[in-house]
Amino acid sequence: MKIQSINPATEQLNGEFETLDWPGVKKAAKDSREAFEEWRRLDVSERAGYLRKLASALRSNAQDYGRCMTIEMGKPIKSSIGEVEKCAWAADVYADSAKRWLEDEQVEAGARKSFITPQPLGVILSVMPWNFPFWQALRFGIPALAAGNTSILRHSNTVPMCAMKIGDAFAKAGFPDGVFEVAITDHDAVSRLIRGNLVDGVSLTGSVEAGRRVAALAGRHIKKFVLELGGSDPFIVLGDAKLESVCPMAVEARLINSGQSCIAAKRFIVVKDIAEEFSRRFVELMQAKAVGDPMDEKTEVGPMASRQQVETLESQVGRSVAMGAKVECGGHRMPGKGYFFEPTVVTHVRPGMPVLNEELFGPVAPIIAVKDEADAVRIANRSRLGLGASVWTSDTAKGEELARKIEAGVVYVNGIVASDPRLPFGGVKDSGIGRELSRYGLLEFTNIKTVVVK
Repeated sequence: MKIQSINPATEQLNGEFETLDWPGVKKAAKDSREAFEEWRRLDVSERAGYLRKLASALRSNAQDYGRCMTIEMGKPIKSSIGEVEKCAWAADVYADSAKRWLEDEQVEAGARKSFITPQPLGVILSVMPWNFPFWQALRFGIPALAAGNTSILRHSNTVPMCAMKIGDAFAKAGFPDGVFEVAITDHDAVSRLIRGNLVDGVSLTGSVEAGRRVAALAGRHIKKFVLELGGSDPFIVLGDAKLESVCPMAVEARLINSGQSCIAAKRFIVVKDIAEEFSRRFVELMQAKAVGDPMDEKTEVGPMASRQQVETLESQVGRSVAMGAKVECGGHRMPGKGYFFEPTVVTHVRPGMPVLNEELFGPVAPIIAVKDEADAVRIANRSRLGLGASVWTSDTAKGEELARKIEAGVVYVNGIVASDPRLPFGGVKDSGIGRELSRYGLLEFTNIKTVVVK
């Protein structure tokens, strides 16, 4: 089967690629299994050495890899290069910390000696999306390999060129054959891998529906899984917030990756006393954003990754307007070539509208006015998704108090939600199961083994 890579800014064909058939996928899995037996035996410090080389390879090729991301999924070039550099940073963090994070934990339990030792599970399959082509794949892959596992990357077929560039980075870093395999293949191959004995676990970043399917299949076959799914992140603005500084941050939080991010702010919940001024400032700043050619370093908002993304946004806004929502700016696909959508602000929203009930994967921002902070928390938690959230206030003690009440995997007070290799990342409710990054992410695909010596 052939797949196409399309430049979303020009709608031109980047290239056609042949997917790997089942015999090819099976061989990759067997190669990964063979590599695991050697890789697991390396001392953590030796694996760290490979990670440092990976960091170097990423930094040395950041321009090339960044350009690939930009022409394949439309990310503005400055963000693309920054994404590659963030991956290099993650490799350095694990190179520095993995040995300490994997040390045996001594426990007093009435025996001569009792300890807990984390050991790798084996071959781990990762199923990754297109929106952060390098970061999503490597924020899983780096910890998994640091722990002593080997990995197979099944990347989104929207970004086959990026998948190959990631494989190129591991090759340039000199990783042994089979330690990190890239398989450009179909969904059926993913299912067959999970059903069989070729992989020992699976990590998926994607939609809630995809997560349900993978979790059901992995559970049926007793395979460890980690899911990072969708988000409908609330951006809560309290009455004492300084709008001159908060509003630019609100726009930045909404337009992460041109709005195509699970942790982009997607619901702006503002105390009613300041809601009108917040809306005015927010609209002005959204309208001022530079939308255009993602290869231009001045561009702030690039195209959506596909025609389907644009059509979905138009439908979500249009259906919400039909239900009584008001578009303050934007609301439409931009004319001409490319999958561009106007930065959009929607007010007069209420429960049941698509702009609230469905995940918005693009530059569309609904504003909800609430009576007070208790109402803000109630509305923030009125979602089946619970990935990230932020609270904006001049009173940081109050911000911390509210952060504890919000149902989410990560909450920032007076900061934009972001992933950081030093901190655990993941969601609750329909936003996922398990954690990535930090020591917690490192241990997800290990056997937490107890050893007792009498």
